[in-house]
This record gives sequence, C-alpha cells and structure tokens, in this order.
Amino acid sequence: MKDAKKVQKKLHERNKHQNGYDFNQLKLVVPELEAFVIKNPSGRDTIDFALPEAVVLLNKAILMHDYKITFWEMPKTNLCPPIPGRADYIHYIADLMAEDNGGKVPTGGGVKVLDLGIGANVIYPIIGVAEYGWEFVGSEVDVVSIQTASHIVDNNPHLKNKVTIRQQKSKRNILKNIIGEKEYFDVVICNPPFFSSRAEVLAKTTQKLRNLGKEVIGKPVQNFSGQNNELWCEGGEKAFITNYIYESKHFKRQAVWFTTLVSNKDNLKPLQALLKRSEVAEVRVIHMEQGNKISRILAWKY
Repeated sequence: MKDAKKVQKKLHERNKHQNGYDFNQLKLVVPELEAFVIKNPSGRDTIDFALPEAVVLLNKAILMHDYKITFWEMPKTNLCPPIPGRADYIHYIADLMAEDNGGKVPTGGGVKVLDLGIGANVIYPIIGVAEYGWEFVGSEVDVVSIQTASHIVDNNPHLKNKVTIRQQKSKRNILKNIIGEKEYFDVVICNPPFFSSRAEVLAKTTQKLRNLGKEVIGKPVQNFSGQNNELWCEGGEKAFITNYIYESKHFKRQAVWFTTLVSNKDNLKPLQALLKRSEVAEVRVIHMEQGNKISRILAWKY
C-alpha cells in the first residue's frame, strides 16, 4: 500500500492557479465581476468569499478565461466549488494514469473518465476536457442538476461530443445502472457528499462565515451553495465511500482505477482497512493541500 506521506503544500505544478487570479483579465471576460472586486490587507485584488454571487461570478470568469468555456449559468442553489482544488484532482489523476502509460499523461478522447455526481456545474469534465481532451460520462441523481448540466454541455460546442450525462435513478446505488454491461473506464472520480445531515451543513456554514469575519444571525447563507444531495447523505462521506468500495468489486473488470476525494482524515484508515479486506491489488493515498484546505485522493485498483 503506497501512501504519499509528503503533503503537497502548493497546487499541482500544472495547475493554472498557482499564482492566484489575474482579476484584470477575469474582469474582461465577466465585467459584472468588477463590482465585487476588493483589496485584501496586502493590497491585492480579491473578492468577499462570503458572498455567493461574487463566488459564482469569479468561477464563471475563471472557467471562461482558463478552460475554454463560453457559457456557464446555473441556479444560485447549486454547488459552486473552488476551481483550483478541483483542477488539482484532475492533474493528480492524470499523473496516476501516466504511471500505466510509460510515464506519459494519456490525452485525447481515447481516455474515458466516469465522474460520479457531476452536479449542475460540470466542473471536472470542463477541466478534464480543456486540459487533456478526455471523454467523460457523468452520473447525477438530481433531475434539475441534470438539466442545468446538460444546458452547459449543449451550449459549449467543444463539450458536446466529450461529455455524456446519465441519471442515477436509485439513491442506493453508485455505479450500478450507470456503467454499461460492456463499458470500460480508465478512471472513476468522485467528490462525495461530506456531511451526514442538513443540520451539520448549516453548522459548518456558520463556522466558515465566522472564520471569514462575518456575523451570523439566524440561518446562515452558504457562500458555496449546494443542494442537499450535493452536500450530505445519511452516514456522511464515510458511508458513501464504503458503499462505493463495495460496488466497485462488481465492476472491477470495467475500470482501471477507482478514486474518490476524502475530506475527513479520520475516515482514511477505516476505508483503507476495508479496501485491504476487499483484496484490491493496489491502494494509493495522494495528499493535497490548497491554502487552508486539506484533502486526500483515495485510489484503488483490482
């Protein structure tokens, strides 16, 4: 079992966002962003990350400027994730696949990726297509999110032939009903629901806003938004990934690597123990750190 013990304190070397954001360039592609740009204590341009509208406009500008997107609109209620961390996941997955490809990152439509929980934002396929030309299948439970994601794909010509979205009609299943009988993927990626309840989501939001120096009175407004199925599930992250591991056994001949983000470090050891009992051929843990955000990629193959 390999474990990359050294935490990456910087973004991946191929991540476009290592040196922060060029707000002058971003304002050119999304002029509405200018109304939300402020100075931080050191005099650099930033936004108030406690404002959902500002976060959405920043993400839209980044996707248009750096990832070839011409259209990206979604409801305020859907998850609007920080893009640098999502890009890191894609780049580290590229490195993982390179190990099976003579050290060279595989590119082009011959590489097929399954994105479990594509969401309304289509973030991972947008980055993966722009950076490496991969082909994606995205699963999603929520019908409204599927409609929004499909609208984004349909309105970006370079995504139309690269991204397919499928509805997962059963909340009990993760891979079943999504992977076809004779379908094969080079890698499966997943950003699982982290929280175990709606109450836990609100408590975390309150804490996050206070860390940003905001006074919270009553029910907090999430700066990152998110539908229930995007943010929480019964049993939280550990339960979701446990089910995912069990299901992966049934599809072990239809994917090279199964991977997932693991936000809570306390979940890592029991999940690794479960993988060992599942008799997988190899397990990897890739540690990532972006600013104050620490996460891990758990990867396994049969």
